[in-house]
Amino acid sequence: MLDQLEATEQYNNQGALLGLDGPESEELLGALKKMNPLQRHKWMQKLSAPGHSSRGSRAEMEKHFAELPQNIKDGLKKGELRLADTIVYVSKPVTSKTIKMFEPQDKKQVGLIAISEGRLPKNSAMLVSGIILLTGVAASAGADDILATTFGHLEAVPAISNGEFSLKANKKIIVPEGTSNRVFCTDNFHGISLGYYKLANPRVIQDDVIIEMQIELGTMNGIAANAQLFAGLHGTITTP
Repeated sequence: MLDQLEATEQYNNQGALLGLDGPESEELLGALKKMNPLQRHKWMQKLSAPGHSSRGSRAEMEKHFAELPQNIKDGLKKGELRLADTIVYVSKPVTSKTIKMFEPQDKKQVGLIAISEGRLPKNSAMLVSGIILLTGVAASAGADDILATTFGHLEAVPAISNGEFSLKANKKIIVPEGTSNRVFCTDNFHGISLGYYKLANPRVIQDDVIIEMQIELGTMNGIAANAQLFAGLHGTITTP
């Protein structure tokens, strides 16, 4: 138990990882009782000391530690897993009014799709803090030209910026259907990354669930041939 305390002292909300409100608390108390007074005092100070101040999606992930699968919690407790920044991305062509950004048939490919089968890598969990949506036009439908596409703001294509989107994981709603794509229109917001929408209600996605992000357009008017959409889920993920 005490080695797990050392491995998790970098995190706020250690109790949610260690399960100190559950059966594991008895194991900790038993370990403390066996120590000499000086050792016990040292560890009591560590347990009661306020953690360092986390920021951004890391702080949000720490608040959601209790929701993590047990195998992820165990990995963090043992120091086998850690938290890292990430953007899980995908690029898809705009060929119809409905564009499914993550799909079960997806195969990971650098520059096009970050994950296979619309799922996170095994033994990982991700806190989605924000979403990026950009658009661009490839020189052709060829893979190399799509990879060389320059992506920019949605405002350049009203048919897309006036559309809607939704985001689900394992059928659980993160962003509901009917949410306007205007949330990604950031041209007049200085200090915000291009096409970035910060979630006020961040959510955890686990590795064994399918991610569903769908874009709905009302019209195809003004959308160029070989138009592409880039979507990115920004946040904190567990990694070895």
